[in-house]
Amino acid sequence: MPRVTVTVSASVDLDAIECYHRIHALSAPVPQAARFAVLRQCLPRFAALFTKFGVKATFFTVGQDLLADPEGRRILGDLAKQGHEVASHSHTHPYDLVRLPRARIALELDQAAQALAETSGALPVGFRAPGYEVNGTVIELLAERGYAYDSSAFPSIPYYLAKASVMGAMKVLGKTSGSILGSPRVLSAPTKIYRPSVANPYAKGNAPLLEIPITVTPWLRLPVIGTALITLPEVVRRSLVASALGTGFFNFELHGIDLCDAENDGMDPQLIAKQPDLRVTLHRKCEALEATFAECAAAGARFVPLSQVAAEHASSS
Repeated sequence: MPRVTVTVSASVDLDAIECYHRIHALSAPVPQAARFAVLRQCLPRFAALFTKFGVKATFFTVGQDLLADPEGRRILGDLAKQGHEVASHSHTHPYDLVRLPRARIALELDQAAQALAETSGALPVGFRAPGYEVNGTVIELLAERGYAYDSSAFPSIPYYLAKASVMGAMKVLGKTSGSILGSPRVLSAPTKIYRPSVANPYAKGNAPLLEIPITVTPWLRLPVIGTALITLPEVVRRSLVASALGTGFFNFELHGIDLCDAENDGMDPQLIAKQPDLRVTLHRKCEALEATFAECAAAGARFVPLSQVAAEHASSS
């Protein structure tokens, strides 16, 4: 009996280190050595990892970071020429994107699209919202601009509860996170690719673009993302990956910081204390991600960017 092909789409959210300072309400500025670490140090590490396994990935990119960093822009532009997808992660990465006026959201999309097109040579067709949070306005504006897909729905119950707990604890301590706690409606969002409703993007509807949810496990909806796989015990990592591959489509979301070397990339000690993944050695992170892609390959996976998944799904539906 022929083996059923598993599709794996690896995507990397290239959030700058400054985003994590905002999340944890750190008063100290980002050290100069760490300011461009994601694009200059972490991105090449991902490129080497993907080359090793023949992966064409999707890089969700913040527009303003490309304007501020010509070297990072060159690195990403070279990856685009090699067949990787450059998609939008907004222009300034506002965690409260869904709370902004319609005109400001439109500006976030348009400015990012221009910066990305100048870098990759093509307008983006995919979007992932800062903090994973979208609403009807975002979906409408994406559709008006011809986007093929959004990949912001992250229907993970443990992730949502953990985020709520951390933000609640910060509030008790008199600190306000730069992030926001999104709509709990995401917890009941479909886990398979769907056309969202504009009224409720976390439900099926007839929007002209697709929603490609980030993969979670069946039933418990545990997160199968880079942060989890590099921080959890090896036996748990293997179990999560096997569960994701069992769904037939693994939308594998990572972050640039997942391949950060905290000491050599100049991270602030305060941030290291707040971010568990920064306390994992780069060697251990590479081992975990290499093992994950090896397991995907052993399962007969084909590695394609999210734009290809969207095109194939649209043509078959």
